[in-house]
Amino acid sequence: MLLDMRSRAWWIAVFALGAASVGLEPARAEVQSAAASEAETKWAPRVLKPSEHGVGRRVEVPECRSLDGGALAVAKPGEYVVFALSSTTCPLSRKYVPTWVELVAGADARVRVVIVDPVATDTRESLQELATRLGERATVVHDRDGALARALGATTTTDVLVLDAASTVVFHGALDDQHGVGYSLEKPRRWFLADALRALLAGEPMLVAATDAPGCVLERASEAAPDPELTYHGRISRIVQANCIECHRAGGVAPFSLETHADLVAHAGMVRRVVEKGQMPPWFAAEPARGEGEPATTPWANERALSSADKADLLAWLAGGKLEGDPAQAPLPRAFAGSWSIGAPDAVFEFAQPVTIPASGTMPYQLVVVETALPEDRWVRAMEVQPGDAGVVHHVLVHLVDPELERANEGRRRRRADDDIAAEERLGFWAAYVPGQGALSYPPGFAKLLPKGAKLRFQMHYTPNGTATADRTRIGVVYADAPPLHEVRTIGVVNPRIRIPPGAAHHEESATFPIPLDAVLLSFVPHLHVRGKAARYERIARRRALRLQLAAALSARRAHDTARGRAAALHRVVRQQRGKSRQSRSRRDCALGTADLRRDALGLRRVLPAVGAAGREAARAAARALARARAQGLRKKRRPLLRLVVPMPAGSRDHTCP
Repeated sequence: MLLDMRSRAWWIAVFALGAASVGLEPARAEVQSAAASEAETKWAPRVLKPSEHGVGRRVEVPECRSLDGGALAVAKPGEYVVFALSSTTCPLSRKYVPTWVELVAGADARVRVVIVDPVATDTRESLQELATRLGERATVVHDRDGALARALGATTTTDVLVLDAASTVVFHGALDDQHGVGYSLEKPRRWFLADALRALLAGEPMLVAATDAPGCVLERASEAAPDPELTYHGRISRIVQANCIECHRAGGVAPFSLETHADLVAHAGMVRRVVEKGQMPPWFAAEPARGEGEPATTPWANERALSSADKADLLAWLAGGKLEGDPAQAPLPRAFAGSWSIGAPDAVFEFAQPVTIPASGTMPYQLVVVETALPEDRWVRAMEVQPGDAGVVHHVLVHLVDPELERANEGRRRRRADDDIAAEERLGFWAAYVPGQGALSYPPGFAKLLPKGAKLRFQMHYTPNGTATADRTRIGVVYADAPPLHEVRTIGVVNPRIRIPPGAAHHEESATFPIPLDAVLLSFVPHLHVRGKAARYERIARRRALRLQLAAALSARRAHDTARGRAAALHRVVRQQRGKSRQSRSRRDCALGTADLRRDALGLRRVLPAVGAAGREAARAAARALARARAQGLRKKRRPLLRLVVPMPAGSRDHTCP
């Protein structure tokens, strides 16, 4: 979130993890992902009734040729032909390629394998590469017109059908359950095809003869009559250009292009599914309430949702004849920036060594540290994260490692090892990347600090996609010409103790973040993963400013005589003003600016100009208490901690989070 603190402005970008309630304005800034709740965010194979899924029917296989011109295999008595749907541009199909390579190599001699690609725009080169990986024991067919897929009754690009010598479907389902929509497993839990073939070859009954197969949905036969006025060039191309091709273009981060009429027709089935379910374009914020006849408004600067009219026309065109229309009515082509959308960067920081990503399975998060070797502090007004191989990068979070704060917090970090992840998330990220959004530019007067000698720690989430590869992600930055009026910071509103009861359909969790001064919320990123259904941000009113409460309370308790009593009282006041939170939590929370007595009285003097008279006197009293505590050897048993909630001025970083 970006916050205007209105007194020596402190601007923060807040990264929220978990369903959160945040004490911020405006109250109308809420995200209720009703569309996301209804959308299917996870799709795993489900066991189906065989007779309802085509098992037992006869298939009239049309005449087809393999890539090398050969005829399709025909099963002899006692043999079986496996027709496996695939696509070189479908992410789930690509993830299953290593599995098919292994299965084909170890297949029984009585089993023939035919790979069918029904996507017309998939290239011959990509199919030839697939055929090479599979070897001579598999046949690859490019079913350009979809005739073979329709005859088989295939529904997705991961569908598998097994035919016997009489061309009867004896199995129709998924290869296994390792990959699906919204998830991937290290190993399959159920091997549907392998178990079915084992039973067939042994003459035993199959336990599972039919499942659905999560994948890219194939287009079904058009049922509606086409509207002659609704054509690709006259209407649909403009919808796609405005909402899709930022990612779905040559060189884009999406798995396939939608730049042409042929592209859209080839992927019509999957496009229709994700648009109907509200999954694409990826935008799940609830629409603001409005009365009848009122214009549509939005509080979001980056809204991606389709308008109701655009959605209706696109779905009607997909359901109809998909008419191309007159090319003379086509819109002007959309131009995209070069390699860097932020312009030529002043500096680029890249992995020193590539990270190796296997072809299949899952990977834990990878942490890669990159040195900046900056000789001085620099202010950054624009940044952009670029994956080396976007096909395997799920997301990137770049965290700033300030050497000075790293040394100061080293001992404390050792004592909180079990909470390292939550503590780092509270500090927020410095830069981020998700597919389609990796660049960020700030308006004039705003910038983020990149400290002298800082390191950049990249948190990498990789998702293997069927082909072994390597990645060298990089980040480019553009420096500001002068120190900014407002410093941009990122703060995490984190709940690391989420507990969801078994079987709970609707379970609410929350996290809060106190703001000591009036603030204006400009942006946020709710982060929930698959278990999250909805998020809502709320403003929580406070009776008095936390900063004023703390200053007054500290002033009232300056009368303690002993160093032990003074330090304990100060620490108790801070804990009370922080909502009586646990000591360990208050020690970790440095988001509002921290003056730690362990960093000695010299460190405290750095923040004195930023607080009022009462706060300065309290800080001086705390420093004197610390000096006496040192003299008396009290710090050997307990280290007193003082936290001052202060509006930190732009340019200061002595007692704040990076």
